[in-house]
Amino acid sequence: MEFKIGNQTIGLNHPTYFIADIAANHDGDLDRAKLLIRLAKEAGADAAKFQNFQAPKIVSDYGFKNMNSQVSHQASWKKSVFQVYSEASVPLGWTPILVEECQKVGIEYFTSPYDFESIEAVDPYLPAYKIGSGEIDWIESLQLMASKGKPVLLATGASNIGEVQKAVHAILVINKQLVLMQCNTNYTASPENYRYINLNVLKTYAAMFPDVVLGLSDHTHGNSTVLGAVTLGARVIERHFTDSNNREGPDHKFAMNPEAWAHMVDETRLLEKALGGADKFITENEQDTQVVQRRCLRAARDIRAGETITREMVDVLRPATPGAIKPDQVANVVGTKALNDMPFGKELRWTDLVA
Repeated sequence: MEFKIGNQTIGLNHPTYFIADIAANHDGDLDRAKLLIRLAKEAGADAAKFQNFQAPKIVSDYGFKNMNSQVSHQASWKKSVFQVYSEASVPLGWTPILVEECQKVGIEYFTSPYDFESIEAVDPYLPAYKIGSGEIDWIESLQLMASKGKPVLLATGASNIGEVQKAVHAILVINKQLVLMQCNTNYTASPENYRYINLNVLKTYAAMFPDVVLGLSDHTHGNSTVLGAVTLGARVIERHFTDSNNREGPDHKFAMNPEAWAHMVDETRLLEKALGGADKFITENEQDTQVVQRRCLRAARDIRAGETITREMVDVLRPATPGAIKPDQVANVVGTKALNDMPFGKELRWTDLVA
């Protein structure tokens, strides 16, 4: 399966597509959001992604206030969940401005819309829909986005395989352009999170859903998860992006800064070169090596014309002179006769022997 997002083809035989999730790291400042778009482009991202939600339509103020305590990464927030979401929301009025900035620098504009109104409002501006992990069992929302006829990227954090299967089937029956992304939705930036990434789930997805493109939505800092995912077939990578991990805000701590992002992209491009093809053959840069490092059959002493070749008369030595008899033919050489005199050390050729 392959399809296009904007002008780029997405698929197993194409370069990895990188999405810089700016999310709430604009800190409520439009100019800062535009700056992060430019920095993401410079660092090698293919798309800059935001999130469009309205706090009353994504979180229940009552629900969170009546929890016994806040958990996970929200436990460290100094403000209420509702207030954080309110302050982190991207006004829909920003959309054409952010799109224009993306077009100016040559990067795709993405967003994850989290309610029906937002889906309809941003649709004219999007080359594809990215669906966050928390939406995986809101099937009517998935179906609405899938019905728009654009590629759909679905993250699958904090879900089980049955939920993934239901969501995938709900999308594929409407839209065949699907990127299925393994994800672990723990945003604490703890090194312990590596134990829970489970990249091998990508093998399961490849087996169960052979007609999707694989991806990884990741919240760790190092490159190991990304490189591992690409090795296992992922061709879309999403990570949070910021200019500094030291800023205050819900997403800065587990995001990547421009230097780390650029390094990740560079390492991935090297990996893509190294992965190469599946056929085993002698490559262009090994042509000389196969001569100097391989062996051929050589005269173990001076051999006179008419002598019958015995095993003791044959050495197996480097270099493998082109046209010489290969070592795996030594049994076929024994018992033949020399047509010509051959000095000690000379390579044996079939033109020098007769049965």
